Amino acid sequence: MPPEASPETVRWFATEVQPHRPALRAWLLARFPTLPDVDDIVQESLSRLVQAREVSPIRSAKALLFTTARHLALDAVRRQRVVAFEPITDDTDPAVLTDTVDVVASVAKQQELELLTKAIQSLPERVRQIFTLRTAYGLTQKQIAGKLGVSESTVEKQMAQGIRRCASFFARGGAR
Repeated sequence: MPPEASPETVRWFATEVQPHRPALRAWLLARFPTLPDVDDIVQESLSRLVQAREVSPIRSAKALLFTTARHLALDAVRRQRVVAFEPITDDTDPAVLTDTVDVVASVAKQQELELLTKAIQSLPERVRQIFTLRTAYGLTQKQIAGKLGVSESTVEKQMAQGIRRCASFFARGGAR
C-alpha cells in the first residue's frame, strides 16, 4: 500500500483484496509453473489493483486481480522465450562465426528418415495406424484401444508385429 493511501483504501484493500493473495499465488504456481518469481507477479498485481482503484471504482477486486496477474504472468512467460543474443567481440571463438554444415551427417539423417518412412509405409494398415499413434503421437495402449475400438491386447500384439516388421525391413536394407 502506498503510504499516502486513504483509510478507506486501506480498509478496502484489507477486506476485498488481501484475502485473495494466497489463492492468487497458488493459482499462478499451478497455471504458470515456469515463472521465475511468482511473488513478484503477485505484488505487481496488487499494486496495479490499488492504482486502478484510484482511477475508478472496481466492481470485483478478485476478478480484476486474477486477470491482471494472468496478463503479467503471460508477459513474463513471453519474456522467458526471448532468445538472448550475445555480441560478437574480438574474444568470440572463430568457429562460431563460420557457417559450416556437416553435410555428411545431414544427408545421413535424411536417408535414415526416408528409410524409416518406407518401413512404416510397408506395414499393414491397422498395424501402421497403431504404430503411428504409439510412436508419433505418444498415445498409450489404452488410449489407442479406446480410439480404435479394439482391445489393449490387440494393440499390444499389433505394435509388437509393427516393431518386428520394421526391424526386418531394416535388416533387409530397406528392400520389401
